[in-house]
Amino acid sequence: PPLEEHACSCFCVAEAPDLMEAAGFPFRVQPSDAEEITEAESPSLLTETNGLIKARPIAQINPDSIVIGADTLVFLDGKSLGKPADMDEAESMVTSLAGRTHEVITGVALIHAASNLETTFHVVSKVTFKPLSAEEIRTYLSIIEPLDKAGGYAAQEHGNKIIEGIEGPESNVIGLPIERLTEVLESDPWSTLWNSHQ
Repeated sequence: PPLEEHACSCFCVAEAPDLMEAAGFPFRVQPSDAEEITEAESPSLLTETNGLIKARPIAQINPDSIVIGADTLVFLDGKSLGKPADMDEAESMVTSLAGRTHEVITGVALIHAASNLETTFHVVSKVTFKPLSAEEIRTYLSIIEPLDKAGGYAAQEHGNKIIEGIEGPESNVIGLPIERLTEVLESDPWSTLWNSHQ
């Protein structure tokens, strides 16, 4: 059945509610103040673990809801670029990305506490930036809010000014790989639970 027909009580603790709305997911944004980790055995494990860390506290107080937690990180040469502390760091990050290809990894956690269900997955996209001058970078940063974005940029906010191409799902770069999330919800063991709430 179409996603928009579902009446599942779905809590999104991800940072991409626009994607949830566009996909027709019934949801409420529930911010999580859980302390994220900064190191793990691999980039994919780091993002998946942080998705779980964000989702678990919300799932505990909403056991009958499907809780979705996501964590998106930018990786250049194997090094993680998180959210910049200030505009100088944002400028430094975007400068390092200019003219190069980097990876964006989003780890997603799905939890339904009442059913004792937990699933994690991750999606990787490759993003290539245009060569950018210092003036172009400063102009771009002045028209977005870079401090709450991994890598100091946002594909959905004037991304055409800095991005040359994306290999993989663009939704993943924005912060939630909605296509893969839909596949997981419509397959076992989630499909019965998801379809029972229509």
